[in-house]
Amino acid sequence: MKQVIIYTDGACSGNPGPGGWGVLLDWNGYEREIYGGEVETTNNRMELMAALNALNILKEPCSIDLYTDSKYVHDGILKWINGWEKNGWQTVSGKPVKNVELWQQLNTARACHEVRWHWVKGHAGHPKNERVDELARKGIAEAIHT
Repeated sequence: MKQVIIYTDGACSGNPGPGGWGVLLDWNGYEREIYGGEVETTNNRMELMAALNALNILKEPCSIDLYTDSKYVHDGILKWINGWEKNGWQTVSGKPVKNVELWQQLNTARACHEVRWHWVKGHAGHPKNERVDELARKGIAEAIHT
């Protein structure tokens, strides 16, 4: 099984507002950057889109170390998603899960791989996290100018 290291980030200019996501994939020393954006979105949606696009671009099952600076994505996937699914995609308080379609897609995408989720502090000088932040901002710029 291929070993892949992934860094993801999402960003928004205003929340909601124009948003972008960025991904850096590292496989066997080969790096690939992908990014995208939306004209009207939220930061949390962009964080989810980064992770989702990262997993979906892989063409075969992989062993993955995925790094995110989003507690929302990290805690959602490791602590909350199983309970949400059992509760019919409702929170503990009985409210619908926000961004449910993205969570469901991420849940499906991760099932194809062996994923270890890691949280890194954002905007703290981590070179690869800073790089995906730049990609997310590039996604914002392109969304604005489309």
